[in-house]
Amino acid sequence: MGAARLSAGASLELGPRGIRVNTIHPGFIETPMTASAAPAFRTANLAQTPLGRAGTAEDVAPLVVFLISDESSFITGAEIPVDGGFTAHRGAEPISDAMRGQDRSKEL
Repeated sequence: MGAARLSAGASLELGPRGIRVNTIHPGFIETPMTASAAPAFRTANLAQTPLGRAGTAEDVAPLVVFLISDESSFITGAEIPVDGGFTAHRGAEPISDAMRGQDRSKEL
């Protein structure tokens, strides 16, 4: 079950109890974990990100604060990407290709 379906299903189940369920889907975020990512992985991710940069914790944190606040009291079942537009084109395949050293764009 994907995260969106999980969020929706959990919000349906838990909403009557006053519990809201939302998921945040970060893109390539600068963290200690991504600092050790292979250069090809980083380059491919950023190439597929329309905003052209990695995100930061400061890009994600305000959304978290909003979602746990009373200001979002009528939001539940949401799937929210914080990825610089990466998922706008479902960019995973070029990332996978880059990691394998392939470039399928030349095949088109």
